[in-house]
Amino acid sequence: MAEAAGPAPAADGEQRLFLYSTTVSDVGTVRANNQDSSFAGEHLVAICDGMGGHAGGDTASTIAIRSLAHIERDDVTDDVAAVSSMMETSVMAAHDAIVGKARRERKLAGMGTTVTAVALVNGWWVLAHIGDSRAYLLRDGVLSRATQDHSYVQHLIDTGRITKAEAKNHPQRNVVMRVLGDFDIDPHPDIAVLRAHAADRWLLCSDGLCGVLEDSTIAETMLGLSDPGECAQRLVGMALRAGSTDNVTAVIADATLALDAHAFDLPHQTPLVGGAASASLEPLADIVNEPIATAPALRDDGSPAQRAAALTQEAHEAVAEQRKEAPRVVQPSLVREEAGERRNPDTGEIPVVTKSDGEVTTDPNDPAVRQAIHEEKAEQRKSEHGRRKRRRVAVFVTVLAVLAVIAGGVFAAYRYSQSKYYVGAADGMVAIYQGVPTNLAGFELSHEVERTSIAVNKLPATWRTEVRQGIMRDSLAEAQDHVRLIRDELAAIEKQQAKADKEKTSSSTSSSSSSTSSSSSTSSSSSSGSKSGDSATKEGGDQE
Repeated sequence: MAEAAGPAPAADGEQRLFLYSTTVSDVGTVRANNQDSSFAGEHLVAICDGMGGHAGGDTASTIAIRSLAHIERDDVTDDVAAVSSMMETSVMAAHDAIVGKARRERKLAGMGTTVTAVALVNGWWVLAHIGDSRAYLLRDGVLSRATQDHSYVQHLIDTGRITKAEAKNHPQRNVVMRVLGDFDIDPHPDIAVLRAHAADRWLLCSDGLCGVLEDSTIAETMLGLSDPGECAQRLVGMALRAGSTDNVTAVIADATLALDAHAFDLPHQTPLVGGAASASLEPLADIVNEPIATAPALRDDGSPAQRAAALTQEAHEAVAEQRKEAPRVVQPSLVREEAGERRNPDTGEIPVVTKSDGEVTTDPNDPAVRQAIHEEKAEQRKSEHGRRKRRRVAVFVTVLAVLAVIAGGVFAAYRYSQSKYYVGAADGMVAIYQGVPTNLAGFELSHEVERTSIAVNKLPATWRTEVRQGIMRDSLAEAQDHVRLIRDELAAIEKQQAKADKEKTSSSTSSSSSSTSSSSSTSSSSSSGSKSGDSATKEGGDQE
């Protein structure tokens, strides 16, 4: 929808267009905190949907709103090209600020935000967009989407892989492909310039709204309710009733005509801030140099969605109180200074510069602000260098401490080992060692102190195993006593073995002698019998 913008007169002839806007932002029925931030002013409207956990998303969206807020000032140029460049520069400055803060504070790592912003400049709309928040333009009764979602499901739709209906329930519908923040992706916003028409109506919203409401429902509501505040209230309430589980934010902005551009009583409104950025209005009041007010809370219409939200938020009293409190208005620093309040509050990474003429500015295009940013970055680099040096020293000291602990442990283990003795084997002989039978990282924790004349292979099998494994004793004397015990027992075993061998030899000799005697007796008996037979035979012969 981009149109070429050049030095042209205001749209609609000489009649000047004014912007009247409002915003409503609600935490929703599920979330514990609101990470959306919104801004509704006379020259600028913006919506930022933060992401990155409980402590990150709200910080990122707040930084983005503060980076863009200087465009709301009355002294901003009417040059459309200059404001277009300013919008892009401001978005990139927000990106740098978010990345810098995330690197300094580890708990914020991975935070980011979408940005969708519209500025009215001399009869032209300047639109900056990155992420999956949306800008809708209602013109002549027709609603059109002025932005393209930088999301994964939109990529699938563009490539024809899924339909718009399928995208509504796609499991990766919340994956954003381009966003500001601590990510390695392109942070440059899309910039579009459109000619402004009287009665143009803008809706800027987070995906908590457009993700659950059909475009036809949005168009019907924007056409049916002429009051911007009522329209914003209705859209946010419908999104909650439709089952949105995210923060829900809507910004409605109407282009109106002043019948007399030179009249004293021109249309005017106090800029409104919604969501996370409304927690600290002082920086924004200083940036725009005029009063800033919190956006009206979502009215309790008694719907089931809001009753569910009330039950869900019982554990989050701060959110409930925020819904009840009246809108708050904060004055710029000069007024606060007169009242004795703090002069220079935190501005969320964008430096506030007081120029020589007393003007307070945060415009990234202002040379004074650029110089302040340069000096701040130089100081940050110096600080980071000091932190790196301290980290290296800390690592070195930690390594030394660990090595000292290891060395102390090794020394203690060695000292303990040298208080022990054991009976072991050395070159096939029984020996006494001081220490323990093991090694530590290849270093033996024992050494031989005595060697005996006892051969290991003469010991019984069970003794040989024990000696080779090492028989631990608490002192040298105990080890020597054990060696004597081995020697005595071995001598007793050898003596018993010798006795057994001797008895075995004697028994064998006795058995041999008995066998010889028995054989002699048998032979004698046989011989006598033979002689008796011969005699009997002889006598018988004689008788015959």
